[in-house]
Amino acid sequence: MLPEPGELGPALHAAGVEVLVQPVAVLRRQLMSASGLASIGRDTARNGARLRSLIAEREIALVHSNTSVVLGGAAGAALARVPHVWHVREIYSRFGRAWPGYRMLLGTASALPCVSGAAAAQFESAVRSRSRTRARVLHDGLAVDPHRAPRSQARTALALPSDAPVVAMLGRISDWKGQDILVRALAEAPLASIGAIGVIAGDVWPGAEERRDAVIDLARSAGVADRVRLVGFRDDVENVYGAADVVAVPSTAPDPLPNSALEAAAAGCAVVASAHGGLPEIIRDRETGRLARPGDPSDLASAAAELIGDPALRERLGAGAATDVRERFAPQRLLDAIQSLYDELLR
Repeated sequence: MLPEPGELGPALHAAGVEVLVQPVAVLRRQLMSASGLASIGRDTARNGARLRSLIAEREIALVHSNTSVVLGGAAGAALARVPHVWHVREIYSRFGRAWPGYRMLLGTASALPCVSGAAAAQFESAVRSRSRTRARVLHDGLAVDPHRAPRSQARTALALPSDAPVVAMLGRISDWKGQDILVRALAEAPLASIGAIGVIAGDVWPGAEERRDAVIDLARSAGVADRVRLVGFRDDVENVYGAADVVAVPSTAPDPLPNSALEAAAAGCAVVASAHGGLPEIIRDRETGRLARPGDPSDLASAAAELIGDPALRERLGAGAATDVRERFAPQRLLDAIQSLYDELLR
């Protein structure tokens, strides 16, 4: 069941999966007000009633909500009295005082698979809570087979100099993914002295263009505008990987298990990531990449410059990351774990 076909709907249909398109109640930060919560409540009730009818009509045995901000699945499963799996792909560090109440709601699920230990740790302080006992780590698997394009081809595709050091960052431009940290790091001595270029691949959500403008303004004020390239959304991520000496994942808020780090590591890139959230579960410092202090441009710059200056270390960490991540986050491991979870609940 999807709120709109998007790109996923046709892909599922092609794989022989039936897709139902219906409105879905989703908890969003901009709805955290009295009127917004009332709207979410009404949408959740409608979603739950529709899903209850569908469960009865199709004799559905289990409902799996693929993110913990989708609410209708819990309501429908509860009304129909079937097991409900609530997949936790979020870290609610910015939820504030609303988190304990929402944690109790999540605890009504039959199981709470969490994409990382960092996501599961949110439930550890819930003394005698059902959410604590039902949370378990179930790492995502690689959804793609990433690779790096040859350096010269990649640099040409992105119109980058062949000899300049490049630190790349992939992902949605947001207020916490850390594009600002990368821009500030370029102004720090370790990267400024070698003329490192920062490549930011990704775009903003429609209507949030001010975040991209803020990155541009910051680059100007920091004196690095000539060394920042905003290349927008790229289908050819292999060229971004291939052009980069280092891939940065400088999230300023804990990121549960970012695909940008998973896929860059699997492609054999040398990754420098923030040492919080699920990133230390992907990158092992000085074994498969580097970890930097969250929100610290100086530390990011130092780690990136070290890798740029030591090609042998860079290649060793990238090769180690590719082997390690492809094994630990293999798709089959995820599929087997999901099947095992379903079997457990349906017994």
